[in-house]
Amino acid sequence: MKCHQCQTEMVRDCNVTVEGGMYGIKISKKRKGLFNKVSAKTKAAVCSSCGYVALYIDEYNDFRE
Repeated sequence: MKCHQCQTEMVRDCNVTVEGGMYGIKISKKRKGLFNKVSAKTKAAVCSSCGYVALYIDEYNDFRE
């Protein structure tokens, strides 16, 4: 993953947590059908050159309708 600010390769698989809690951030979406909820744990990529942070999920295909 390239940094949007300076085009440097970003460090991936960083954990995202909310300060004061150990839960992190989870992305979820309700869908139609029997198994109607999809969710994914958020990860972060950090640029070691400029400090830019990007959030992403690995299971992005699960969110297609």
